[in-house]
Amino acid sequence: MHNQSEPTNATIGDDLLLGYLAENLSAEEMARVEKALRASAELRERLERARADRGDLGLHTLGAIWKRRRLTCPSRQELGGFLLDAIDPGLADYIAFHLDTIECSFCRANLADLKDKSDRRETDAEHRRKRIFHSSRGLLGDEKPG
Repeated sequence: MHNQSEPTNATIGDDLLLGYLAENLSAEEMARVEKALRASAELRERLERARADRGDLGLHTLGAIWKRRRLTCPSRQELGGFLLDAIDPGLADYIAFHLDTIECSFCRANLADLKDKSDRRETDAEHRRKRIFHSSRGLLGDEKPG
């Protein structure tokens, strides 16, 4: 008996298997296909047939080369400028499109890493300022201007 939340072989079509092979599915769909593949030898056989039927595997298509080489991805420096709002507005629009519409997982991960490092730097700088202020407070004296 199948739990209704578990995927069945019937719900995993060939188009979904091809999307899985091309890594073009959302994280949720990828997880759903992987769970179904673990549970079904028949589905694993269908996946192997789909893999074999892809021909050249799409490795040398223009789209595959662009995706593999990330030719449309902004550089890490450009992503940093985008994060700081310190780049040309046209480039900023393109990066926003690339992140939000294209949903490039590589660039999103890169941007998240930059944000994390920036947040840590700000926190570290604030701690340094407080430490310096507290350590130099005694040197300033308690004298009030007269």
